[in-house]
Amino acid sequence: MVQISQVKEEYAVVLDFLPNGYPFDTRPMHKKTPIAQAIGKSHFILLELVPKKGNFLQPFQEVYMGEGKREEIHHIVGRIPINKLTHTAQAELEIVIKELVSKNESRFIEFFNRAGPINTRRHQIELIPGIGKKHMWEIIEKREEKPFESFQDIKNRVKLMPDPEQAVVKRILMELRGEDKHILFVGH
Repeated sequence: MVQISQVKEEYAVVLDFLPNGYPFDTRPMHKKTPIAQAIGKSHFILLELVPKKGNFLQPFQEVYMGEGKREEIHHIVGRIPINKLTHTAQAELEIVIKELVSKNESRFIEFFNRAGPINTRRHQIELIPGIGKKHMWEIIEKREEKPFESFQDIKNRVKLMPDPEQAVVKRILMELRGEDKHILFVGH
């Protein structure tokens, strides 16, 4: 398994921007720095970013924070736990994750086509909310006939399947909240 600390994000989507820093920061105004709370586009890592002086970031704005020249971001403060997100960031989180999942549909379809057992009793597919043993076996059976091509393809071929796209979004939120020891998407 990949250590989460080794995973680096190149791009992030801004969830909230605090031009005057955190309201609970007791330092004098001139010592506060603007803060952006963001989520990484590839690995869904929640981050705290400091923009370059004079840059005002907007929610849903995509920013580059990789190794090369950065336009908007001065530096990355570090990871931020989900419970430290502002109300605005929390409100935007599910919307942004849904958009990222939708834009990278093939990555998640690949998961449904390749997922394997965790141990003798449990399968990775069962970790997706709303998918039990019955759906898991049907997914495995259908993918052996022909690999899935889209979320719609999964819904069409697996009877009474809950919305697989929404289920993946729920799983990512569960992982961000630390509700399961198994990690499928966050940090990978």
